[in-house]
Amino acid sequence: MPDPSPDRPAVSLVVPVFNERESLAPLHAEIAATAATHALSLEVIFVDDGSRDGSWDVIKELAAADPRVRGVRFRRNFGKAAALNAGFQRARGDRAITLDADLQDDPAEIPNFLKQLDAGIDLVSGWKKIRHDPWHKVFPSHVFNAMVSRMTGVHLHDHNCGMKGYKREVFEEVRLYGEMHRFVPVLAAARGFQVGEVVIHHRPRRFGYSKYGWRRFVRGFLDLLTVTYLTTHGRRPVHLFGSWALIGGLLGTVAFVVGFFWSAGVSGLTVCGLVLILWAVLVYLHGLEAELIISNRTEDPFSVVDTVGFPAVG
Repeated sequence: MPDPSPDRPAVSLVVPVFNERESLAPLHAEIAATAATHALSLEVIFVDDGSRDGSWDVIKELAAADPRVRGVRFRRNFGKAAALNAGFQRARGDRAITLDADLQDDPAEIPNFLKQLDAGIDLVSGWKKIRHDPWHKVFPSHVFNAMVSRMTGVHLHDHNCGMKGYKREVFEEVRLYGEMHRFVPVLAAARGFQVGEVVIHHRPRRFGYSKYGWRRFVRGFLDLLTVTYLTTHGRRPVHLFGSWALIGGLLGTVAFVVGFFWSAGVSGLTVCGLVLILWAVLVYLHGLEAELIISNRTEDPFSVVDTVGFPAVG
């Protein structure tokens, strides 16, 4: 729950950090300048995701000099989704904006995100319309974004942009794990939240090197299959597995009957039919197991839009 104190910031900035020592002080200076220009009440939560370059020392220095700065340090590298989760859990603002620590996301864009959130959008995703990355990163990204939009029905130009704006309801309800941070808009839309995007200024990297390579796209495709399943059959997996089992069982039965009577006994087609029937049974049982797991999950399998009659939180 948000902090009820009167000095609670209006906006929480969540910044995952992994080996970005040189970028942190300039980033903080740009954030401070934006906050001063637009009279923003904010906090900055740096989440050190197992950096080995001394990033944590810089975060501690920034926190000592600026009371708006907070820091979270992981024992080891757990990934960006875990870093975002840690920041969201500690965020006190009613709105949160995430941005990368490598200076490619421009803090001057923060007011544009807030404007979209104030206009009624629940989650605003940045769109790096003009990118300052090499072609071998830009082209696969375009292909991946088109594929995500087509498969999920959430049409954004840049699903993987690190700069996003959230209302509190979104980051309190949407669970992140693994590398699902790139699919937050899809997961939010599946729960009924309004998703939009805003064009942002993308800047070339000044320090360090990109943490992403070709493995990112392989993992991204596998995660896309996962999120597509979660947003279509994630609540009732038996519908998906049961359909496969039904089709497999019917085909197996036909193969068994035809093979048995065609050859008056055991044949290759008969054996194939039996194997297909067994496969269908196993698939259906797998669906039932998934249903059992879901039924025992602690989180609510629904999204509450309003309540009435509860006492006000003091």
